[in-house]
Amino acid sequence: MSDDEPRVYLFRAVNVGGAKLPMARLREIATELGATAVSTYIASGNLICVPPTLRRAAQRPEDYTQGPEDSTQRAAEGFERALERAVEEEFGFSREVISRSADQLKKALAAYPFGTPPDYPEAPSAHICFLAGTPDPARAAEFVARDFGAGELLAVIGDDLHLAYPGGAGKTKLTPPAIAKGLGYPGTARNLRTVAKLIDLATAASTTQ
Repeated sequence: MSDDEPRVYLFRAVNVGGAKLPMARLREIATELGATAVSTYIASGNLICVPPTLRRAAQRPEDYTQGPEDSTQRAAEGFERALERAVEEEFGFSREVISRSADQLKKALAAYPFGTPPDYPEAPSAHICFLAGTPDPARAAEFVARDFGAGELLAVIGDDLHLAYPGGAGKTKLTPPAIAKGLGYPGTARNLRTVAKLIDLATAASTTQ
């Protein structure tokens, strides 16, 4: 993994329920924190950038005691927390930020198990919920076997919850708090078309570095 590889930072539940976060201001915040190649996609809290901590981590030998991949992951998580703090201090609400590399997003999209066509048409039933950690397998198995009221199709693959609502999501009880309680980690969901677009944006940004 390159030290200057763009990552996608996903905010949970912004610009809904009164938690307003202007994307122009989010880009400014990321830049003020030292990120480069900063962009956003639509208003649901999707930030693409190279976080400064990735570059700094590569300059500290002690960060490599568990290997470069561990160092990069810790650095990415540090920038997640910095974004959370900056938004809370300025806007007064707390929201989790979860990040993925373009490669991680590609793998998640390729693993989606519920048969969406490869062109990912607008299909509100098809989502991936990106989790802040990897759930315990027994806990994940119990969770996906539950009935949340809308005929949901659920699968936990690594640190992603794949889901579909064949009959629509209007009656589901599969809420963010239910996901966090059931799997032990919060998450934020995006439909497959958004995931595919974020992969394109992050991949394009990597070519300009």
